[in-house]
Amino acid sequence: MAYRALDERSVVDYVRACSAMEAIFETGAALRAREVGDGNLNLVFIIENVADPEQSAVLKQALPYLRVAGESWPLTRERMRFETQALLKYNELTPGLVPRVYEHDQEMSLVIMEHLRKHQIMRKPLVARERFPRFVDQISSFVARVLFFTSDLYLSGLAKKTLMSEFINPHLCKIQEDFVFTNPYMESPENQWNPRIDAQVREVRANGALKLALAEMKAGYMTHAQALIHSDLHTGSIMVNERDTRVIDSEFAFYGPIGFDLGAILENLVLNHLSHYAHTPDPRARREYQAYLLDLVRSVWGEFARKFETLWIENNRGELVPEPYWDFPGGDDAFAEYRRRYMADLLRDTAGHGGAKMLRRMMGIVSIWDLTSIEDLDQRAVAERLAIRIGSRWVLERARLSSVEDLVGIVLEETRGVEEDLAG
Repeated sequence: MAYRALDERSVVDYVRACSAMEAIFETGAALRAREVGDGNLNLVFIIENVADPEQSAVLKQALPYLRVAGESWPLTRERMRFETQALLKYNELTPGLVPRVYEHDQEMSLVIMEHLRKHQIMRKPLVARERFPRFVDQISSFVARVLFFTSDLYLSGLAKKTLMSEFINPHLCKIQEDFVFTNPYMESPENQWNPRIDAQVREVRANGALKLALAEMKAGYMTHAQALIHSDLHTGSIMVNERDTRVIDSEFAFYGPIGFDLGAILENLVLNHLSHYAHTPDPRARREYQAYLLDLVRSVWGEFARKFETLWIENNRGELVPEPYWDFPGGDDAFAEYRRRYMADLLRDTAGHGGAKMLRRMMGIVSIWDLTSIEDLDQRAVAERLAIRIGSRWVLERARLSSVEDLVGIVLEETRGVEEDLAG
């Protein structure tokens, strides 16, 4: 079938003709569809049985351009292949933490998957101060298992490089290289920001030490092929409810630095923390929820590090430092020290990438709903100025960090006194 962009009418016809959907929808069922894509790249349809909406699926289709920028910004449709490949790999390594895949049509650049109808995108409930008791355990399991089992710590060199070859994703990598690490820090037509932070944007663009550090982080993103990373793992790519966490939107997946995924999760929790200076007027409620968010930062890193190292100890069969390598007197201690250094490097990389992503949200092409939903630009600027200071410090001070408490400490230092300012 030749490629064509679907709409709410034609997508129903497409699903009816798809044999894989016979297991989801009753034969002859009346179907309806609605387009719900509010992302930057793709069309997203929910298809339901009119008589029984529990029978449903999601169809996601790539457009031949960057949706947020329009047809003037062409973009390969091959990204849907990467998303599907990643979802299949995730289902293999972390079943139950991503949607199930029902069908993939490469020619039509689409995938049909499980409809997570009882979940919601994580951003909005965080703004509403909801709590998710299983999130830390589940998201840390996802990142630890995917990142370990696709790395040189577990795979043979041949197996890893073969898998890498399936995820060479240059077009979407370039989007991140440009929009995270380069364009926000110079004149570029797609950049946008709150005019109340003009002075801070100019300061970032003129900060030589910061721009050197960001260039170093970009070099790592482009060359440090540690594991299969999601590469867009923020709270807009995570769906949750009280019992369940699912990761979606994996079209950016490629072999890159582990810290990029972890940094994305942590910095999005921090940005949500900052958004409550506007979203939560009551000081007590605000302090309690902001403390909860910082505990999530601590716990996500802590549980990831614990699970990742446990997997490594129990499955040290890759070719980087295989088990026989440590078979000498004192080898166990040497292996423990190597793991300690490796994890310390991951934390520093997490800080650097998290800081870069925090900065780009303030002055690049795409901000986040947590902040853009603040209508008062002066209130919004309070959070944005804090984010610029915190993000800059995460990048610049990453070499001196020794624990996740140092990352949280920077947030606490930069937000000290904000309550008094708001009250005054």
